[in-house]
Amino acid sequence: MTDEDILTRAGAIPVSTWSDALDYFDIWGVVQGMTLQSGSGRICGFATTARQVPGKLHEFEKAEFAVGRIVSAAAPGRVLMVDVGGQPISTMGGLAAYGTKQLGAAGVVIDGACRDVDEIRKTGLWLASRHVAPTTGKGRLRLMPLGCPVEIGGITVHQDDLVVGDETGVVVVPRAKVEEILPKAEALMAADLAVEERMHQGQTFAEAGRATGYLSPKG
Repeated sequence: MTDEDILTRAGAIPVSTWSDALDYFDIWGVVQGMTLQSGSGRICGFATTARQVPGKLHEFEKAEFAVGRIVSAAAPGRVLMVDVGGQPISTMGGLAAYGTKQLGAAGVVIDGACRDVDEIRKTGLWLASRHVAPTTGKGRLRLMPLGCPVEIGGITVHQDDLVVGDETGVVVVPRAKVEEILPKAEALMAADLAVEERMHQGQTFAEAGRATGYLSPKG
């Protein structure tokens, strides 16, 4: 299966359904504590990982913030996953968000903070973060080598893991398991749609659930 095939099929599936599919494989991939700050709809892409070590003001040289390197790693079909240790220090503001959008990134998830939210929203960039804070990362954050494993909302994320996000939340699917889990997620979505179709035809939720097996112990 090509990466394009994966993104097309995976991007059609809601985050809640992905969470259910991951449960079948005993994989915990639900990112905790992120709030959608900008953008709408569903995003799907492969992770580009970045870690910024937090410190006190002047602990690091301003050049070590290196947000330009993070922005330059943005690309279509990629989601920037930035680990700031959950600290309320801003990794990305309006200009960096604009640059990320220009390069076509699917989205950004920051376990830390963003700022200039009004400007970010104008770009249309899909961005979720733990905090919104005006505090700059210049002099407070040091960027580590890109592509290393990071911790985002309690989930260890590796480069190229699959990331799906929508208004409900964000999930991470291990890259090595995507082709195994994807058919299960599609089957679960099909079951949901079957119940919905029967309800549109006038059945109650209970009736539609019984008719499709949706409410059975194995559903």
